[in-house]
Order: sequence, then C-alpha cells, then structure tokens
Amino acid sequence: MEKKILLISQAQGFMVNAMVKNLTGEGFEVDVVGPKVSTLSKMENFGEIILVYLDGVEEFDRDFLVYLKDLCVERDELFCFLIGNEEELELAKKSISENILRGCFTRPLNVKALVERIGEVADDVDREMEKKHILVVDDDPTMLRTLKLWLSDKYRVFMANSGMNAISLLAKNQVDLILLDYEMPVASGPQVLEMIRSESSTANTPVMFLTAKNDKESVMSVMGLKPEKYLLKTMPPEVLMQSIDDFFESQKAKR
Repeated sequence: MEKKILLISQAQGFMVNAMVKNLTGEGFEVDVVGPKVSTLSKMENFGEIILVYLDGVEEFDRDFLVYLKDLCVERDELFCFLIGNEEELELAKKSISENILRGCFTRPLNVKALVERIGEVADDVDREMEKKHILVVDDDPTMLRTLKLWLSDKYRVFMANSGMNAISLLAKNQVDLILLDYEMPVASGPQVLEMIRSESSTANTPVMFLTAKNDKESVMSVMGLKPEKYLLKTMPPEVLMQSIDDFFESQKAKR
C-alpha cells in the first residue's frame, strides 16, 4: 500500500505536530487538512487511513462528520479513527457510529501507542488490498448491508446506492466485478451498464446483474450489453457466493 495518512484537525498545534513527526518517522506520508466538506470532497487520493483529531470538534463544519460517515460506508477500504477526550468522542459518535469506525484514541494521547496501532493497521490494509474488489450497486440499503456482510470475508466491497453514485465511484476506483441491480430510480441497471460500457476505463469491467426481475423479456433485453451473469436475489447465499467464486476462478484459469 501507499503509506499515506489523512490527518483531519481544526488547528495544527503541538499534538498534531507530534503525531506528524512520529508517523513520518515510521515512513508514512501525512496530509493535514481542516474538517471541511469542501476540502475532503475535492481530494481524490488520500490513502486508506484517516485520523480525526477532535480538539475543537464544535467548530467543525456542521455536516462534516456526517459526510465522513457516508464516505466510510461507501468506501469499505477506509480505516477511520477518532482522537479526543470522552466528551468529544461521545459528540462525534452521534454522527459516526462505532460500527463504522476502526477505533478511538482518548486524550491525553499516547503518541507511541497511536503509531504502533497505525503500523498494525497498515499491515491489515495490505492484506485487504490483495482481495478482489467488488462494487455492489443497489438502491435498497438492506440489500447493500446484506451483501456486504456476505462478501466481506473474501472480497473488498464498495457500495453505491444509485447508478450515478456508482459511476462517480468508478471514476476514482478500479474494481474487479460489479453486482448491479436492475430496477433503480433515475438510472436503471441497464442504463448504468450502458454508461459503464461507454467509458474506456470501465468498458471491460465484468458486470453481473443481481435482481429480483426474472422474466424472460428483462433478461433478454440486456444480453446485448454482455453481462457476465444474470443472478436472482432469491438465490440462497451459498449459491450466490459460489457463482462469484466460480467467476474469479474462471478468470484465474484464463490468465
């Protein structure tokens, strides 16, 4: 992995400088930015590890923590940590639930312990990066969570709750397979696949439909877009997983 860390802080004081110095000494590249949605939304590559220093959290952009939460849900590969005293952590957790975070560090901060933990996380990221990347596109949040639960042990899972969010995500991330719902508002699955095929960077990305639509007309209407498979949401989880595993095994055999 690129040893990059994004450190988010309201001000760059003694403790922030100490963290930067110690992390840099361990070979990490550290970018320090303020807690603003406008800043984070424009960054294309900030690595997989995010540290949020909560000193002055009441002065953060009002929607910043909510934006960060949504980013972590969308990008499964992010390892986000909060640093703060008990009150600051409790305030932040009202916007970012603990099941999304990868951990918290309490102030006063033991910088050495922080650096050791981040080193362990970097090793975890390396292992995650070796997994195949799957993008799941579905407007049903329950389906997204369910598929993430089923797939995450074997694969790195990206999630998009609309076709346009999927296109935006694909502009910044390479994936090995897309699981695409058929019926979605604004842009349907077939329309999204047409957009994927029209871009040179994604034209050859494998796509499987995963849908509740099982009528012959729907299936035949998308065959010209050459999806890898047409899977049904009613399939047992083990059958769905086996279909995905078999696909990657066949890809390996071709190579």
